[in-house]
Amino acid sequence: MKRFTLLVAVVIAVACAGTVMAVAPGKTVEYPGGPQGKVVFSGKTHADAGLKCNDCHTKVFPMKKGSFKMTREDHGKDIACGVCHNGTKAFGMTDAKDCSKCHKK
Repeated sequence: MKRFTLLVAVVIAVACAGTVMAVAPGKTVEYPGGPQGKVVFSGKTHADAGLKCNDCHTKVFPMKKGSFKMTREDHGKDIACGVCHNGTKAFGMTDAKDCSKCHKK
């Protein structure tokens, strides 16, 4: 009976683990983006640029779905997306011409 209970617990844990992940490698995830339009993160675009999931997770971004929040005031800071999107490593987040690279209406 103990083994059966343990097996059921493991199956439930594995099934629930998939709901915690924000986005699988090569997939996209969308965030509300306010008046500029939703923000679409493309795992494929970042992978094509040579990045691996663990380059940002969990050093820059948490893995739990719904735990990442970013505001307009965060743009241009060396946090979250701005760790790379600073105008040097990748396009910046302060020039209006670049808004549509992430924000989609």
